[in-house]
Amino acid sequence: MGDTAWELFHKLDREEAVEYLENRAEKGFTVIQAVVLAELDGLRTPNALGDLPLIDLDPAKPNEKYFEHVDFIVNKAEELGLFIGMLPTWGDKVPNIIGGDGPVVFTPENAGVFGKFLGERYKNKPIIWILGGDRNVDSDTTFHIWKNMAAGLRAGDGGRHLISYHPRGVHSSSYWLHNEDWLDFNMYQTAHFHRYQKVYENAMHDYNLSPVKPTIEAEPAYEDIGMEFWTFEEWRNNPEVYKTVFDSDNLVKNREFFKKGFFTDYDVRVHAYWDLLSGACGYTYGNNAVWQMFKKGKKVVIPCLYDWRESLDRPGANQIRHIRKLFEQRDFSKLVPDQSAIYGKNYKDDNHIRAAVASDASFLIAYMAKGQPVTIVMKKIKGPKVSAWWYNPRNGEAKPIGEFDHVGFQTFVPPSSGENNDWILVLDDKKAKYKF
Repeated sequence: MGDTAWELFHKLDREEAVEYLENRAEKGFTVIQAVVLAELDGLRTPNALGDLPLIDLDPAKPNEKYFEHVDFIVNKAEELGLFIGMLPTWGDKVPNIIGGDGPVVFTPENAGVFGKFLGERYKNKPIIWILGGDRNVDSDTTFHIWKNMAAGLRAGDGGRHLISYHPRGVHSSSYWLHNEDWLDFNMYQTAHFHRYQKVYENAMHDYNLSPVKPTIEAEPAYEDIGMEFWTFEEWRNNPEVYKTVFDSDNLVKNREFFKKGFFTDYDVRVHAYWDLLSGACGYTYGNNAVWQMFKKGKKVVIPCLYDWRESLDRPGANQIRHIRKLFEQRDFSKLVPDQSAIYGKNYKDDNHIRAAVASDASFLIAYMAKGQPVTIVMKKIKGPKVSAWWYNPRNGEAKPIGEFDHVGFQTFVPPSSGENNDWILVLDDKKAKYKF
């Protein structure tokens, strides 16, 4: 259960970092994604303590003072039982067609040196390495930079940590890197387009690849981010428009300007459960203000509804604990995506239903994004008696429905229906004596 804190090392001081990490640990998050060489001019704008990460913009010359701050955050995360999903660099520091603040500082030669430095420094810490940084592998030079950086990480940490790759939306690391021996698991990004994105197609694509590797959504639609925010960019270069959109703290005051609306906790839940019931090995949450650690009055990157501190307790973040609770009540490792458990037509729109069944047929989980009735093929659960539950993803409450025979078809009608009335059906082999 990941959170997205790309600017954590760059924007927050130590007191703020502790506040953030304690908040995430309390909510049930397990992994924090953060970038060492940050996206928002991370090479030329000092961190919160006034230090730059590199001397003379040289990856072979890391600044010890900067990394002492990174050490502090990593150590605090470890104390709280959190892993850091550490990106050595955002992708704009590597040659790419997208560009960014940069500057480009990596070559195939120095990438391995920087990777080895990080690997050695954090070899005994709870780290998951994430290469890529929102960029695709779009040239041979880029490929060799990432490959050499991975080799450097392995040389430094002795292969103790997993390595993955965070691509640009809407892509998966599997497209370029699935057969690379250094890539331990895939990441895909479905980005910030619209509600009911077909994230299950990305998950199932990677799930069915050979050789088998786990896969996870690394960047879904963030809570409180504008849908297709990049299509409403007039404010960036027009001071008069800016005044109509933002208040004196640089927070959005005119939400109607972003005509497609903003993603909510409902969208977080829909994409999370669709991902997890389609073969993903976890889920990564994001909040628009938290990833950029936006502070009132500071420069706007992507327009925010609240600042980073107010956003820590937004509904979607609070509901992560309910996702974790559900999948820790049953053996998550047994789950196998199985759409054949659903009887009848299943449309790929807002009425789409996802289902997964335990490999030993001891339980089944189905998610209805709009509380729609679902008909289950009951023989999918071994029996002879099946216990049924409704699980409410908004508050984590479970209510027993009753017992049913393990034959034929059974239609279940959720307690409520419509948008923001999503429900989860859980069926158990009665003999397994599962509880909530």
